[in-house]
Amino acid sequence: MTFLKKAASLLIRLAISAVLLSLLFKSQKIDIPALLGSIMRANKPLLAASFTIALLNYALCFYRWKMLLDASNIRPPLKKIISSFSGGIFFNSLLPSTVGGDVVRSLDLSAYTRRPKEVIATVLLDRLSGYVGLVGVILLWLLLGWRLVCNSPAVLWSIAIIALLLAAILLVLFNSFLFSRINSMLHPPRAGRIRESLKNLHQELHYFRNHKRVLFKNAMLSAFIQAVYPLSSYLIALALGVKVSIIYFLVFIPIIGTITLLPVAIGGLGLRENMFVFYFRQAGVPEGLSVAVSLVGFGFLVIHAAIGGLIYVLTVHHRRIQRHSSSVIPD
Repeated sequence: MTFLKKAASLLIRLAISAVLLSLLFKSQKIDIPALLGSIMRANKPLLAASFTIALLNYALCFYRWKMLLDASNIRPPLKKIISSFSGGIFFNSLLPSTVGGDVVRSLDLSAYTRRPKEVIATVLLDRLSGYVGLVGVILLWLLLGWRLVCNSPAVLWSIAIIALLLAAILLVLFNSFLFSRINSMLHPPRAGRIRESLKNLHQELHYFRNHKRVLFKNAMLSAFIQAVYPLSSYLIALALGVKVSIIYFLVFIPIIGTITLLPVAIGGLGLRENMFVFYFRQAGVPEGLSVAVSLVGFGFLVIHAAIGGLIYVLTVHHRRIQRHSSSVIPD
């Protein structure tokens, strides 16, 4: 029954992605042959540079998570951490939203270390650190590019909501009174997992108060990751012939990335493309080119996910062989 529910959930979200894309193409009257043609004619060196930047960002995200694991004294073999992280990248493209892979890497490394609470807390803290870096960077880019977006209420409201959401999360986690009140309202079975996750994250944050240097380095790395990541989309846009200020990408991409965290579509497909059209319309980018930029970026995500999946499958197979070999008693 659980398998059927998961399969149904996957099919529903695949259908949502398909519907979102179909409605977008119809409502904006996007010429699919022209879109494919623009992608085929794209500047290949710029696309390669974009692909490389996104790949290097994954390496930085891996290092950021490993910093937290080391500080928590969770020290499995490096190959195992790489395997769990790679599995997370792979399942991010299959599961709802762009955080589904976090669950996979948490379960995978927890099963190996037998320290699920600590591992899950580091994953949650890793995601929170990324969110802090995102808000910090987006506010900086907003100040630098204020004249370009100050007349866009949608952009300003989006940034305000993202910043307020972070403030609320930090307030709940760091304010003992609010944390206890909210925690008391979350009762099993429906909210049991959420309550346990909040409790673990709260305890881990308390533990990391003695590791302020690690937290600071983690936050700075997160800010750097969030500052560099929009360059990947910007290079894709240049490769497709889109010439607008880079400030638009520095401001819009973090907003779009936050919205695709919503568990609506598989890997954010469909939702991301609609958001690209909505926001970049305000920069004067034609709808078809906005969709093309988004789809090429998604294509890169799929390739990265395939690489992560290959690493994960190969290492899982290797571990199974090791366990099988260890269970055989030699003559």
